[in-house]
This record gives sequence, C-alpha cells and structure tokens, in this order.
Amino acid sequence: MDFSALFPFSPEVGYLGLGLVNFFGSLIPFIPLPGFLLLATMSVGDEFNLHILVLVSALTATIAKQIIFYVSFQGRRIMNEKTRKRIRPFERLVKRYGAAAAFVAAATPIPDDLIYVPLGLSRYNPKRFFIATLSGKIVLSYIIVLISHSLGLSLIEPYLKDIHDMNTIYIGIAVFVAMMTSAIVLLLRLDWQRILGRFAPWTLDDSNDE
Repeated sequence: MDFSALFPFSPEVGYLGLGLVNFFGSLIPFIPLPGFLLLATMSVGDEFNLHILVLVSALTATIAKQIIFYVSFQGRRIMNEKTRKRIRPFERLVKRYGAAAAFVAAATPIPDDLIYVPLGLSRYNPKRFFIATLSGKIVLSYIIVLISHSLGLSLIEPYLKDIHDMNTIYIGIAVFVAMMTSAIVLLLRLDWQRILGRFAPWTLDDSNDE
C-alpha cells in the first residue's frame, strides 16, 4: 500500500505537515495512528533531522493531550453528584500515581486517553501532567524514529500491504474509537467504591483528598 494514501498531502510538506497530522490525530481521542505512520515514514533516510522529528512529534502530541486533559478537567463540573461520588475512589487512585501513569501511557502505544481523562477528572496537577506526558512522548517518538531509521518501513509494511481500500482503515478506526469511548463510559458507570474497597481501601478515605 502507498503510504501517501493515508495522508491528505505528501510527506514532503515536512515538519509542519508532521506537526499538523500529529496534533489533530492526537486531539481526536484514541486515533494516534496517522501521526505514528507519518513519523515512521519521515524517519527513513536522511532527508529530515531525527531529533527535530522527535521534538515536533512529541510537542504537538503533548499539546493535543493537554487540551483533552483540560476538557476532562472542566468536564467534572457537568457530572452529577452521584457519578462524582461513584468514581471518586478511582480518581484518588490515578491521582496518587498520576505522573507515572501519564508517562507510561505516553511512552507506550496504549490508548492513553483512558488514563488522561481520569487524570483530568481528578484535577491532577496540570504542570506535572504536561511534563510527564511530554517526557513519555519523547521516549515513544525516539523509539519510532530510531527503529524506522534503522530498519526502514519493513515492520509496518506487512500490516498494510494487503490493504487496498482506505475505507477499511477508516472503518477500523471508527470501530476502535467507539470501543474506547464505550470504555470511558463504562469507567464512569462502575461502582469504584466496591471495586477498590477490596484492593485499595485507602481510596475510600475522604482525608486523602487534597
């Protein structure tokens, strides 16, 4: 499959193109794939500076995730008291391990918004969130860049070579987004007092709120 078909413009647009694709791809929850693929594509060969690619990718992704974090941060206001009470133990859990959780979510290709939304709801420290997320995104971007630069696109091509219709990718992304959105809804509906009361009883203590 021609990688240029995945993007609305040629990778030759350069760093600005990477920044735009990565920002908007990261801003829409759960679909960072376009940014990952473009970053990997631009890392092959010596046309672009690898360190600049990493910084552009990491910074634009982090800014997008900071927006998602702030939306979740403010979204707490529209939640009813019953829902807020139900998820409060979970908020205390993610808040205690917030920096580590944000870093791991950013440094690995997991659906990181499953971590960022609860951190926003728990009103985690925005500066700590930004630093942890940026650090993780730098690590992940370097991994993608160095592997792609060393091995080319041989690791990606086997997954895309049999895809000839872009609608297949779009449908797959839509299904994935629906699944992850359902996971967020489920997270908000679970009785975390009952679940965490068994394994982390300290999350039930109101004195742990800052």
